[in-house]
Amino acid sequence: MSKSITIDGVEYVAKSEAGNNQPAKTLKGLKYVMCRTYSAGVFAGYLQSQNGQEVELLKARRIWYWAGAASLSQLATEGTSAPQNCKFPCEVESVILTQVIEIIPITSRAQDSIASVLIWKE
Repeated sequence: MSKSITIDGVEYVAKSEAGNNQPAKTLKGLKYVMCRTYSAGVFAGYLQSQNGQEVELLKARRIWYWAGAASLSQLATEGTSAPQNCKFPCEVESVILTQVIEIIPITSRAQDSIASVLIWKE
């Protein structure tokens, strides 16, 4: 029996029901994280280095548009329930981000979900 409540059309699920919160697979010991920047958007990738607000990610994808998650916190924890509606461009070998204002660890479940989103391109 799932413990949830719906308020104004939004379903809230008890934390214990939220799913697998195991850390994502690492790459040579590097953690898989989601970074939100002040003006360049959101990226998911392996945290190579951080120096203040400057971060280098390896094998990074820009999270240009997402659906199926209410927030970046939910996307980083549970992934997307609507991968067909997400717009994640191709992975780049590395990216240096300045003005990073948030770094969220990604779970294994969310990592698999992000990888399942087809490459968006025009």
